[in-house]
Amino acid sequence: MFRIGLTGGIAAGKSVATAHLAELGAVVVDHDLLARQAVAPGSVGLAEIVEAFGDVVLTPDGSLDRPGLGALVFADAAARSRLNDIVHPEVRRLSAEQEARAAAADPAAVVVHDIPLLVETGQAGHFHLVVVVHTPAEQRVRRLVEGRGLSEDAARSRLASQAGDDERLAAADFTLDGSGSEDDLRAQVDTLWQRVAAEVAQEAEADSA
Repeated sequence: MFRIGLTGGIAAGKSVATAHLAELGAVVVDHDLLARQAVAPGSVGLAEIVEAFGDVVLTPDGSLDRPGLGALVFADAAARSRLNDIVHPEVRRLSAEQEARAAAADPAAVVVHDIPLLVETGQAGHFHLVVVVHTPAEQRVRRLVEGRGLSEDAARSRLASQAGDDERLAAADFTLDGSGSEDDLRAQVDTLWQRVAAEVAQEAEADSA
């Protein structure tokens, strides 16, 4: 099994890259999706969040008020750290289960872990290859304002809550430029896939020698 850690700042184009990797045959483990599962109604994660932040983070039906909690933690580094300490261990458990299923189905699978906070959580050393989708910060702010309806202050707050571009790029084994068109980004993913296929073939040859 070949493990890729893929990350990028918010609005960098990561979703386009992961979607195309899935089209090419990769098994994508979406850590954002797992983070939602980790705090679903009835979960241990949600109970721990309520204990830490109070009932104010719940909607009337008892589910997590994600926008409300997001506004709270993005403005408070200590609160964000407390939330991460609750959610991240559960996400890692769920991702390990999903990866194990992929390996059981195909021992030669290419598994892409889509992890927005890969660098921030110190996971860069856990993968055969770390891929970073990079788009300059000012362009990402524009995408958040124009494409997602955030205010400029809210957009900049979201960027500030993540690793800086230099820190993220320093962890990269392979960088995808997300500043252009989606077709251009997909073409770069094709090049990445060719490299991965070659490395997988080399590993298979070494194992059979």
